[in-house]
This record gives sequence, C-alpha cells and structure tokens, in this order.
Amino acid sequence: MLLTIPHILSAAQVAEFLKALETAEWGDGRATAGYLSSRTKNNEQLPETSPVGRRLGNVILDELDKNQQFIAAALPARVLPPLFNRYAGGQAYGGHIDGAVRPVAGSPFRVRTDLSATIFLTDPKEYDGGELVIGEGAQETRVKLAAGDMVLYSGGSVHRVMPVTRGARVAAFFWVQSMVRDETQRSILLELDNALQQLGRTGADHDACVRLAGVYHNLLRQWADT
Repeated sequence: MLLTIPHILSAAQVAEFLKALETAEWGDGRATAGYLSSRTKNNEQLPETSPVGRRLGNVILDELDKNQQFIAAALPARVLPPLFNRYAGGQAYGGHIDGAVRPVAGSPFRVRTDLSATIFLTDPKEYDGGELVIGEGAQETRVKLAAGDMVLYSGGSVHRVMPVTRGARVAAFFWVQSMVRDETQRSILLELDNALQQLGRTGADHDACVRLAGVYHNLLRQWADT
C-alpha cells in the first residue's frame, strides 16, 4: 500500500508548526536508529521527550482521528506519537527498512510498525532534493508532497531520503499498528470501503449497499485484532 492523503494539516497549522520548530532543540537523528540504519542516517531530529514535539504530535493525532481516509486505509489500533526530523546541507538517509516493533517513549508499550507515515511540513519550493523514495528499482516511487500532506506506506518497504541540496526539509513521521496485520487484507477492505462510499454518493440500491456493507464488516470482524 502506498497512499497520499492531502491536507492532514491546514496551512495555518503548518505555519504554527514551523514557527515552533525554528527554536526547538534538534539533536542527531541517529539517536533513534538501529545499528544498520545509523550507518546511513544523517539528519537532525527532535528528541522523543521534547515538549515541543509532544505538543505538535498531539495536534497530528487529533487530526488523524478526524480523517476518514486515514482511518479507512490504516484501520489503526495504535499510532506511535509522531516524531520530527530536519534535513539540510546535503543531509540524507540511505536505504533502510524500519524496525518491526518500536517502543513508546516513557511507557511500557510497544507498537508493531505495519504502516509508516510522513507528513511534509516544508513547501517543496523551499528546498531541493529531499524526496522520499519508497521501494527499489522498477518498483520505486519518489514522493515530495505539499506542506501538510501525508504519505502512508508499508512499514516493510525499503525507503530512503535523497540529499537536500538547498534549503531545509522538515517533516513529521510516525508508525501505525493496524487492527488488520495483513497488507492484502487491508487493501481489500479499503477497496470495499471506497466502493461503498461511491455507491452511496450515486444513490445505488439501498438493499444492495446494505448487503455489501455486511460483507465489509464480516471480513473486518474476521480479520481484525483489537
């Protein structure tokens, strides 16, 4: 799965985020990288305990709770509190796969990283490079979105961030543990959900829509782990 979701944050929220992050205390991004990833990771990152990061992260979590496209695609059981990173002056992050399970800072809880997400905070005109490259070879996709937009993709994907050669690229990133672990099953449920929404908008036969909704919920009931 690779899905872009526009306008997770409004223009006013993005401006507020960037202003707050200007004076934040950035640290070495390798602090949260595993052994292999730390060899290719070169960026700045807010510490997981940063008060600014936690406040802004809570804003993102509130917006995700209201975003029906995110809910339908991710079917979230748990969302790791968002983190924030910054790339500038040629900084980049080489090819890597995110760890399968991540701890929630300051708690005994852990999150299985079924899905990875990045919310772009800097206008793409303000920096060169910095594309998020998901996949490898003929399967790779390069992502560079408008400020406030999000990309959601499989946590098991190889991905990298290209060097930022002008300006600075600031983003929020986080992971999601889905109620439905299997990616193929999640994709089937999303297709059904999208079809139901479209049929509802076109005034399709009500009884047929109810039966299709029953198929969706019976599959979700069978596959979901809450």
